[in-house]
Amino acid sequence: MASPEEMAQTMRNNIPEKTGKSQAEWNLIIKAAGLEKHGQIVKMLKTEHGVTHGFANLLSSDFLKDGAPEVSGDDLVAAQYEKKPDLKPIYDKLLKEVKKFGKGMEIVPKKAYVSLRHNKQFALIQPSTKTRLDVGINLKGTEPTARLESSGSFNAMVSHRVRLTDSKQVDKELIEWLKAAYTAAG
Repeated sequence: MASPEEMAQTMRNNIPEKTGKSQAEWNLIIKAAGLEKHGQIVKMLKTEHGVTHGFANLLSSDFLKDGAPEVSGDDLVAAQYEKKPDLKPIYDKLLKEVKKFGKGMEIVPKKAYVSLRHNKQFALIQPSTKTRLDVGINLKGTEPTARLESSGSFNAMVSHRVRLTDSKQVDKELIEWLKAAYTAAG
């Protein structure tokens, strides 16, 4: 069972997806409102912005914590590769390619991976070991191959996984799988 802090962190990770804005954007809205009491902030977020009670409560609490560190997407990515620097060039090359897919492409860093979204998640990039980066891809209905393996226990949010150990493996075949998943998600 997750601890209360782990549950709160899971909610924090889901703020952009569930509320449509990042925690930093909500902090600016709260600051602009000039409210200083928890209940007032919760009420404002719920009534003026349609935020559910749980997220309004968390956003208000975090905002009111004096000096609470704000974690950016860049900070989350940097933390993922801090002890796995050899994998960062693979990540960078993947990102460069998927950014070419078009409008509606979202790159959403989480604590342990980066979610790639186009209306919904179509892939994720995760540095799984010091020597391997895993790319999870949503390609339901596609038969696994030796390289495009079934996700199995890797991650329930994707149907397939490709294991990468070198930036040369970010090739046409992988990009075509990612593009198909991107198209299906939009």
